Amino acid sequence: MTRTWDQEYSLLEGRLVDEGLDVDNIVARLKHQHIETASWAYAASGTRFGVFPQPFHAKTVDHKLEDAATVHHFTGIAPSVAIHIPWDKVDDYAELGAKARAHGISIGAVNPNLFQEPEYQYGSLGNASAASRAKALAHIKECVDIMHTVKSKILSLWFADGTNFPGQGDFRKRKRWFIESLLDVHELFTNGDRMLIEYKPFEPAFYHTDISDWGMAYTIATHVGPRAEVLVDLGHHLPNANVEHIVSFLLDEGRLGGFHFNDRKYADDDLTVGSIHPFELFLIYAELAAGEDAGLAGNVAYMIDQSHTLKNNVEEMIQSVVNLQVSYAKALIINRHALELAQATNDVLGAEETLRAAYETDVRPLLWRVRSEMGLPDAVSPIAGFRASGYAEKTAKERG
Repeated sequence: MTRTWDQEYSLLEGRLVDEGLDVDNIVARLKHQHIETASWAYAASGTRFGVFPQPFHAKTVDHKLEDAATVHHFTGIAPSVAIHIPWDKVDDYAELGAKARAHGISIGAVNPNLFQEPEYQYGSLGNASAASRAKALAHIKECVDIMHTVKSKILSLWFADGTNFPGQGDFRKRKRWFIESLLDVHELFTNGDRMLIEYKPFEPAFYHTDISDWGMAYTIATHVGPRAEVLVDLGHHLPNANVEHIVSFLLDEGRLGGFHFNDRKYADDDLTVGSIHPFELFLIYAELAAGEDAGLAGNVAYMIDQSHTLKNNVEEMIQSVVNLQVSYAKALIINRHALELAQATNDVLGAEETLRAAYETDVRPLLWRVRSEMGLPDAVSPIAGFRASGYAEKTAKERG
């Protein structure tokens, strides 16, 4: 006989209670999970070789808000959308914020574009041209003004700056230009504002990148001030980097500001979250959940940054949000007492098996309870709920 979801949940709850876990607390934390989506992920995307537009792609900022609100409608944990300027440039940013709120969401991180203009061919804040550096700094300050208008608290910074050939640039001068400029930006912040500094080892620069790893981002952040923190993009690491270790280190230093979630097979592939390395994603969340327990991860910003080249944008975003929800749920059901005991006694196998027990648990019954209590359209499967809604067909007809 097939068990109902209620019965499946009761069995899982009983096991968790037997392990000494507070199930109601776990449910409450899952309800308060906040995953931000990115406006640009709803538009047409592709590769360096071409972009493949589809009828359902967002053509306007209003379309992007509508799509982001739809992801939140079916998941319940995606209440904000990041914007990229000038991709999302409008005449009235107060009106943009009001439109987002009318959709039941808010504007999240504001991202300056510092790689697209001709003046940035040789870099932005790291450019040898003072005029190019001034243009970049003015644009960042413009984005701070936009932040304040749309009531965002996060300025998210990624720089394509670097060089392609030996001797092309002076490493130390470029580093100092970055610090000087970001110190200037830091002075514009008001209560609660934060600057998240992203890093990337290569691409589009292939000889050196000015902020190429978490240590460089951390160093710059410490020079700039207490409102500057590090942003971790899961695709921005060299092969086999231990991302969960980086996360734990930055948490302990009080400088983990946020995430860009995606997945990769080779480099910065921007694939669906959890599609290639689901166990790594779980281990990252294991550190984040432990950081929450220690009071170190209460202000981390979580955002999805991926390229939807083959799937329906909204559907893939829902899939990614659900994958993050699953990883967080598994991290929350780790038997921390057993793990700490195994670590304290150098029981290597026991510690690994404790993590494995949580990772291999089917948490769908737990998420069924969460979604049911949140009143979502489909408590079993947000993707099934989206597909049954006809939204994809409706937007393709309206926008095509």
